[in-house]
Amino acid sequence: MGQEKEGTEDGLKRRGFMELTIAVLAALSGLAIGLPLIGSVIKPSLQKGQQRFARVGKVDTLKTGTPEDLNFADITEDAYIRSTDLHSVWVIKNSDTNVTAYSPICPHLGCRYKWQADSDHFVCPCHGSVFDKDGKVLAGPAPRPLDTLPTKIENGDLYVEWEQFKEGIPQKETI
Repeated sequence: MGQEKEGTEDGLKRRGFMELTIAVLAALSGLAIGLPLIGSVIKPSLQKGQQRFARVGKVDTLKTGTPEDLNFADITEDAYIRSTDLHSVWVIKNSDTNVTAYSPICPHLGCRYKWQADSDHFVCPCHGSVFDKDGKVLAGPAPRPLDTLPTKIENGDLYVEWEQFKEGIPQKETI
């Protein structure tokens, strides 16, 4: 009888060890899968208040007082997907330390407006909205001025944060 008791205790020890090992491996597997998933859900909410600036170009290459259409790449990350979006902005250099960037999208219905050098205005070809260099509405159905984008200048480089805004409403509201 003594041997049966010993074998049963030894069997329980092995079984307990195997159960503990399996539980630890299952927990580690769950963490390996769950942490990136949780991170992909939480990360966007943590970045909501952060500004994401993209380099647009050198400030000293811009002509003072003349609107220029500049293109830049904006890299975005959503969970495991990293994508590069190409954007354009209208930029006016006011001085070496002050630059205004406008979204190229008309606040009326989302058409792309153009700079008309001969009339010194921005003109939307879709419904005839006209804006001055300061973005103020001069004519047409646009409900608000041109939408400005956040800018910063570092080491002579111009950075712009790309944002999109709701169209057709009088207040500037991001999407």
